[in-house]
Amino acid sequence: MQFEDLQVWKRSARLCADVYIQLKSCRDFGFKDQITRSALSIASNIAEGYERESEKDRVRFLSYSKGSCGELRTQIYIGIEIGYISKPLGHKWAQETLEISKMLHGLMASFRR
Repeated sequence: MQFEDLQVWKRSARLCADVYIQLKSCRDFGFKDQITRSALSIASNIAEGYERESEKDRVRFLSYSKGSCGELRTQIYIGIEIGYISKPLGHKWAQETLEISKMLHGLMASFRR
């Protein structure tokens, strides 16, 4: 199986694209850079892990991806508080990071068996 076939990769790539699109006019370049890097890291680490040879490496990179979900969710909550992200959109994104995180947890568990 290739990473492009994984639903978790597809969802994280779509979320990343949405973050980039919605924040393209954000003038706070520090915030924009940090949140887009977190979003990009989720799908990127899934892909990198799947291109690795060992299952241990795959799990490690999936763990990085899961950590980036938490980082992104934190930045979403802050973005809502400071008015950069609307509450409905922010809550939608936060929910998506929770679901992606659960999917990653399950995928990591399947490799550990």
